[in-house]
Amino acid sequence: MKKLIFIAAFLLAVTVSLMAQQYEYNVVTSIESIVPMGIGRSRIVQQKQPMDVSKFTTSRTSGKDSKQGDVNRSETKIDNFDETKLLNFYSGVGINFQNIASNDALITSKLNQMSTDGWELFTVVSGVESDAGKDDRNGIFITRYVFRRLKK
Repeated sequence: MKKLIFIAAFLLAVTVSLMAQQYEYNVVTSIESIVPMGIGRSRIVQQKQPMDVSKFTTSRTSGKDSKQGDVNRSETKIDNFDETKLLNFYSGVGINFQNIASNDALITSKLNQMSTDGWELFTVVSGVESDAGKDDRNGIFITRYVFRRLKK
């Protein structure tokens, strides 16, 4: 009976310890251009400096009073980030599947690098602003890869 109580207490302690662990997060974004003729810009972007969100966050005391005018937008820009060139989805004659496969290889390499560095792919979110017709020659395909790992 003592062994059973000891094992139960040990399992409870391990469970509580695992639940109390904190994560840190890292976001990597890929932007792939949907602009014909290769004139768009496609990249993988990853920030390299931390930000403190509290410096740019205000609270409203009523629904209409905002202090966001006191926040200097230019101070929210960071200078340190990695930028990896990707190819555009379109070439001169339409969708270029070789470019897509090449981008997949680069993105896979980035995901593998992050995994090797101890990051777990937590979630993926993507969106598209695509060609809306004859007069719209712009578009991007954006994907955000959210990674996490246990805080050290």
